[in-house]
Amino acid sequence: MSTAKLLLLAGDYVEDYEIMVPFQALQMVGHTVHAVCPDKKAGQTVRTAIHDFEGDQTYSEKRGHNFALNATFSEVRAEDYDGLVIPGGRAPEYLRLNKRVLEIVRHFAEAGKPIAAICHGAQLLAAAGVIKGKQVSAYPACSPEVRLAGGEYVDLSMTDAIADGNLVTAPAWPAHPEWLKKFHAVLKAHLASKEQPVGAKK
Repeated sequence: MSTAKLLLLAGDYVEDYEIMVPFQALQMVGHTVHAVCPDKKAGQTVRTAIHDFEGDQTYSEKRGHNFALNATFSEVRAEDYDGLVIPGGRAPEYLRLNKRVLEIVRHFAEAGKPIAAICHGAQLLAAAGVIKGKQVSAYPACSPEVRLAGGEYVDLSMTDAIADGNLVTAPAWPAHPEWLKKFHAVLKAHLASKEQPVGAKK
């Protein structure tokens, strides 16, 4: 399998596991992952939040790590990337107010490139208007936004994920194994289609 060049959209108080795990795991299998945040440069950091499930009616939130960005937001071109990763946490809530972020999300959706979003990442998908008619999983509290944006919210267990075409989504970090496995399969198919000679039979 060829390797992909992936863009990861980060922001302050992104969920700790949901940025750390895919950032490291996707590099482990050979992909290049550029993590960026609006108004920040490579080498700067975002603060993370740890969302946990401790028996309350919603998740608890604790201060996490500092996550180092490895690319500069103002310099990235969405056209140069094969796929997009959108972690959850608190970050999507304010990132969706950034027009350039929404333009980036729309580029990947309109180009049919693989997109992996987890938990509150669905807030960015909904704000960008790219989930109409799509099956989407998200943290349950985001289900109204998914439906209002024309998506079909899929109520999965916290350890499951769903792929609908180029879009792979999951409800929260316990789904990482299934979410990343499905995203890897979508990436593999996308890269294979790019390598197909023009005019060749599929």
